[in-house]
Amino acid sequence: MEFSFSEVSSMRESNSKVVCCHFSSDGKYLASAGHDKKVILWNVETFQTESTPEEHISIITDVRFRPNTTQLATSSFDKTIRVWDVVQPAYSLQSFTGHTSQVMSLDFHPKKNDLFCSCDSNSEIRFWSINQDSCTRVSRGGIAQIRFQPRIGQLLAAAANNAVSVFDVETDRQIHLLEGHPSSDVHSLSWDANGDYLASVCNETVRVWRLSSGECVHELTSSGNKFHSCVFHPTYSNLLVIGCYQSSCGTW
Repeated sequence: MEFSFSEVSSMRESNSKVVCCHFSSDGKYLASAGHDKKVILWNVETFQTESTPEEHISIITDVRFRPNTTQLATSSFDKTIRVWDVVQPAYSLQSFTGHTSQVMSLDFHPKKNDLFCSCDSNSEIRFWSINQDSCTRVSRGGIAQIRFQPRIGQLLAAAANNAVSVFDVETDRQIHLLEGHPSSDVHSLSWDANGDYLASVCNETVRVWRLSSGECVHELTSSGNKFHSCVFHPTYSNLLVIGCYQSSCGTW
């Protein structure tokens, strides 16, 4: 199977470093954020943009859309999470506090879209209810990034140091501890669309894990250009796109 890539559009809305981005469930909106402490909201059909105000007082580390809505949430070095709406981005709808260190990542549950979780640099994971406007549970195990298993959300993957923990969402029980990356930290995770495989990225290697057994089924080693992030194609589950630090990406 062959793929070709061409640039559709390129627009610069900020001179600051972009750290994260995410599409809405319907693909109509793209949110990007980073060092300028605000979210740029892109209408994919018209390429028009809007931005949120700088309510965060430090770098935004992650942005995720709430499934099947126009709402999204952002995490930040300022130890908070904020919820926004594309329809009215002039102010945040909610602000969640409780973390005692920099919030590194967040993700919404794919089915229970009232539920999202976040992790901080002290390895604390917090589960939050949007409807209750509160933290419902605290556990440990994630630092760099957390991602719910797609579709059913039974599992939560959490990257900490050079390993990945996979937890049962309901019980907090650790199902797998995925080890094998070299000494550098894992900083990116991606599930395939069915939630059967998980890819993890550190500077030197990309590993793909089979969740039924917890074994590594593929490994790619960097040839010099350090790896940064990865994402599975939503339809072609055998296609993994890997982002590198030196302004390039590759398919695997």
